[in-house]
Amino acid sequence: QVILAESGGGSVQAGGSLRLSCVASGYSFSQFCMGWFRQAPGKERWGVASIESGGSIDYADSVKGRFTISRDNAKNTLYLQINDLKPEDTAWYYCAKARGHTCPIIGHPLAHTNFHDWGQGTQVTVSS
Repeated sequence: QVILAESGGGSVQAGGSLRLSCVASGYSFSQFCMGWFRQAPGKERWGVASIESGGSIDYADSVKGRFTISRDNAKNTLYLQINDLKPEDTAWYYCAKARGHTCPIIGHPLAHTNFHDWGQGTQVTVSS
């Protein structure tokens, strides 16, 4: 059984930073593409960053330069470092496991269809 457990969200002021974590279990973590998605209230879920099993990384244009995705295969953990937070970053953040070792283009509106397993999410709220 695949389990993905996010943590690290919270309420911060604009300009602050957060580090989100996602601990994975139930499968060979190192062999799969992993991604971070976010969903703001009343909006659809969009991909923000992904990392392939081989380490290739992709970011949505809206977060480039502020978000950093990484993975520690020894700890079965995925990370998302978010710097210079903006009110528009307010959303639920989800980690997800792709169907294979390669990732789709994370900024594509259908990127989420390539991810099979999802965590419960962690909430990020940014105040101005």
